[in-house]
Amino acid sequence: MLFYHPSYSALSLPPRHRFPISKYAMLKNQLSDLSLHSKLVSPNKAPLESLFLCHDRDYVLNFINGTLSQNAIKKMGFPWSKKLVERTLFSVGASIAAAKYALENGIAANLSGGYHHAHKDFAAGFCIINDFAVAACHIIELELAETIVIFDCDVHQGDGTASILSERSDIVTCSIHCEKNFPRIKAQSDYDFPLSTNTDDDTYLDTVHQALSLVCRLHKPDLILYNAGADIHKRDELGLFNISLGGVLARDKLVLEYCRAHDIPIAAAMGGGYQKNIAQLVDVHKQFFIALLANPAIMI
Repeated sequence: MLFYHPSYSALSLPPRHRFPISKYAMLKNQLSDLSLHSKLVSPNKAPLESLFLCHDRDYVLNFINGTLSQNAIKKMGFPWSKKLVERTLFSVGASIAAAKYALENGIAANLSGGYHHAHKDFAAGFCIINDFAVAACHIIELELAETIVIFDCDVHQGDGTASILSERSDIVTCSIHCEKNFPRIKAQSDYDFPLSTNTDDDTYLDTVHQALSLVCRLHKPDLILYNAGADIHKRDELGLFNISLGGVLARDKLVLEYCRAHDIPIAAAMGGGYQKNIAQLVDVHKQFFIALLANPAIMI
């Protein structure tokens, strides 16, 4: 099942704002070409109590009520609005729903999500609520899983995820990222795989395979939450890797096939991607869904 809500792209941003807000609606439209449109469902908003599993109550309520400080809003990267609150709650709700669906059916995806720079009590890098951290804690709170791996393949380190979950042994954090990239000060994940600027397809794919094999062998997860960031692509303006479009597709195929072969449920989020050419960016995100359809054994 694929979770999408119109609020993902409904946010009005200032001219020349860095975040490519229109990509979600464009990606949703592209899924029709892949005959996946019928798999799209609308999520519910995340309940506030689930957000409090990972985030400071005052921070959450200040965000919901529009009473964050100007410094906090600047760090967030978005101007505050009621539409931003709605978008955030639907995005987190979709990651929770995708995690639940994957546990029952094997695989699901959120066309938004992957907001891994959100910390316990502050937003950063366009990330406000850490959807995968919340989803993982929510699933374990419901006793639907005992061990969850957050496998983060966004080009930027999942510092917020690592920080929020640093004291939990039932949620394992793994980040494969560009060492010389945002955030400047890295947090410590359970497993970090920092790679150099201009990393190519072969080095990257070998690292992804070794990292995924390692964490699954050691922790035997009941569920993998996969951040399928598109910003690893060589044309990404905030990426700094040298990964081809074929390399992105190979990564997504590798992760999906590993989970299928080892009978591990997987829920994916699309993560980051920053290109002024939005159609080109959407094509990178689209590789995940092409990978999904490449394996007839995977049902959604």
